[in-house]
Amino acid sequence: MNDTITAISSAPGEAGIGIVKVSGPGCKDVMKRLMVRFPEEIEPRHAYLSRVSRNAADPEAEIIDEAIFLFMEGPHSYTGEDVLEIQAHGSNTGLKNILQAVLDSEVEGVRMAEPGEFTKLAFLNGKMDLSQAEAVIDIIKARTDLSLSIAESQSAGRLGDKIREIRETMLDVLAQMAVDIDYPDEDEDFAGDYDGTALVSQLRWVLNDIEDLLDTASIGRIAREGVRVVIAGKPNAGKSSLMNALLGEGRVIVTDVPGTTRDTVEESVSIGGVPIVLVDTAGLRDTEDKVEKIGIERTAQAMASADLIILVLDGSHDLDDKDDTVLEYIEKMNNEHLLVVINKNDLGVTITEDDVKAKLPGASVVSTSLVGGGVPEAVKAVADAVTEMYDLGRLNAKEMNIVTNERHVRMLRNAEMNINEAITMIQNGDPMEVIELSAHYAYDSLGNIIGEEVGDEVLDRVFSKFCLGK
Repeated sequence: MNDTITAISSAPGEAGIGIVKVSGPGCKDVMKRLMVRFPEEIEPRHAYLSRVSRNAADPEAEIIDEAIFLFMEGPHSYTGEDVLEIQAHGSNTGLKNILQAVLDSEVEGVRMAEPGEFTKLAFLNGKMDLSQAEAVIDIIKARTDLSLSIAESQSAGRLGDKIREIRETMLDVLAQMAVDIDYPDEDEDFAGDYDGTALVSQLRWVLNDIEDLLDTASIGRIAREGVRVVIAGKPNAGKSSLMNALLGEGRVIVTDVPGTTRDTVEESVSIGGVPIVLVDTAGLRDTEDKVEKIGIERTAQAMASADLIILVLDGSHDLDDKDDTVLEYIEKMNNEHLLVVINKNDLGVTITEDDVKAKLPGASVVSTSLVGGGVPEAVKAVADAVTEMYDLGRLNAKEMNIVTNERHVRMLRNAEMNINEAITMIQNGDPMEVIELSAHYAYDSLGNIIGEEVGDEVLDRVFSKFCLGK
């Protein structure tokens, strides 16, 4: 905690501005070492423009760059310590030279920061709870409006506030259990108005809140990983054309030769603000081609793991044996989320929605032409299918608590299990000492989410996922 840490905080590559960040008691000494124009008195949150020297005390020392020095005095800073930002030109070489100058400054305790160490200091210094700290990395990695909104809500402390509210109720329960354990023979007035029924009622209230949070985990997984959408169909039905249309670019080769795609092709895209992983697949058909057979096997595997299957049909021809082969695959998948795109209606419509519904009653159907101006219809159909799947129409990411972190889900499930055990034991009349253990495990699991009951091993694992400089 007495070290002064430093790292480049901006992304690699060329940019107008790059930032070297310093945090710790040696920030002012670093400024004095590097600034050619060092002010008589440093004012917090005041920007100072100066040339950057490898050693400002030596007039002959190399000038590295010209930069803005911004000093923020602890505890009113991101880490809770003194923080210095050196905002220079965004050159990789220039920033590395400034970083090296900080490390060579001979200021006591200066060293390179570890991944996530700035945010770890913010957590240790009480500037944020652990769920807020984990949301920082989610903000950095956000790929869509949905994931960004959820991460911003968690960063603001919304999830942590809810967890603390639940723990307060658990604390009341644990206090009453302690009274029952320590003073079993005292009169009812001393013990309070609680009995087994009251304890169960409170535990059920906690359980309902935990289950409400767990119910959002599916949306959280979408925000984190994206909806897995697999495009399937017989060869030359228009699968790759649909893939390119959804991506808005010519990612996949499109020809009129059947069997062009022989492997699965994955790309990520945002549709309607929702992250989607699109998987184009080899056309499903009987074949003796060894390479194509492998591609078809991978198609089946992709369909088995899909959140949504899009079946593309060539609407200009009647359903044939090749279509039947595809339909058999889909029926085996037993996936309740299915969108059928009847393609090529510009060539005349032979397959109708009624034909599709007769074979796939639960499917959504859209008829279009991916080369005849029907791309917006297809994109809207996919967006509507995803929105309906997860009831995203009711979603307000900034107002709701949505659990995206796998560690949080695991801790909530642990708490859920232990509270259910405690309720069962109360109803069975088991000793309060045993019941209290289960309730306390639940309390600790909830605390683990916000960092109240967490060890160094967990902290190291959490912050090791951060980029250097954050």
